[in-house]
Amino acid sequence: MILVTGAAGHLGANLVRRLLADGNEVRALLHTPRDENSVSDLKIDTLTGDLQDPELAARAVEGCRQVYHCAAKVSTTYHEKATIFGANVMATKTLLRAALQAGVEKVVVTGSFSATGNRPGQPSTEDDPFNPLQLHPPYGFTKAAVEHECLKAYAEGLPVVIAVSTAILGPYDFKPSRMGQVLIKFAARQIRAYVPGGFPFVAARDIVEGHLLAMQKGRPGQKYIFETEFMTFDDIMREYSDVTGQPMPSLRIPPRLMSLVANAPETVIPYLRPNAEQLLTPAAIRILAMNRRADISKAKVELGYQPTNIKSAIGEAYEWFLSRGRIQRSVSRQRHRVEARS
Repeated sequence: MILVTGAAGHLGANLVRRLLADGNEVRALLHTPRDENSVSDLKIDTLTGDLQDPELAARAVEGCRQVYHCAAKVSTTYHEKATIFGANVMATKTLLRAALQAGVEKVVVTGSFSATGNRPGQPSTEDDPFNPLQLHPPYGFTKAAVEHECLKAYAEGLPVVIAVSTAILGPYDFKPSRMGQVLIKFAARQIRAYVPGGFPFVAARDIVEGHLLAMQKGRPGQKYIFETEFMTFDDIMREYSDVTGQPMPSLRIPPRLMSLVANAPETVIPYLRPNAEQLLTPAAIRILAMNRRADISKAKVELGYQPTNIKSAIGEAYEWFLSRGRIQRSVSRQRHRVEARS
């Protein structure tokens, strides 16, 4: 039996389906009952609850030889700090302790590129330390603390590997993710402007493959960064335009100006609309403006990781949202498909 936490998330949903396709028995840990629709069509064992509960964690790992810990609260905002810390750090600590006590063979924990250090002008590697003296959103601090918990568990005897994810693009995006929301809004012509800048992106199939390789070949106590390719937001907008048949937004707003515009809603929205999600927070804009690059040499050399391409991942995401009714095919896109077939 293999346990996947966060099975309703973008990574977890893809990972569960790959594990099943490979013939594995899978147990999925879901956070709330509303997550159950993401796995309702799958033949798997499920548990639902808060991973900070030691009893739930013990039940989750019982009888499992491998654990993929994908669950996390992803956020680029500065509110809900206690919630983010609990969901990311305390839940990881509880799970790793339960895995150690249960004698789990190996654990792969999903890390974040935001918890990897940044050297200006240089691609980030696994050896670049996270700098707590720089400005980071709470999420970055918690994911750095997650790595610390992994190393503590490794020191106590648990074989644990950290698989660092960059920004994921691809299908089975049930929530959906921020980039999934951008694609949905783009297809509906609701994206009026965008901010230049770039970030390392990873196809859903590639980050899943990276996790499997980390489980099979990864050295315990090590971390590995997984990326498909670096993309600017100009590139992303062009790809979204190509796949949806919709025109690119006419406004391209400089990051500094957009950050000023975004600061006000981030301050006000959490109080007026606590459940609303702001797609471009000041932190997200600052991250894009950094144009960070990733060095994936370690994953390639040690694990044999070979990334595919982002364009096909965007196409897969589009077709999946289309099948779920989250996107309506545009007239120009329909015409293009008819002409392609004729």
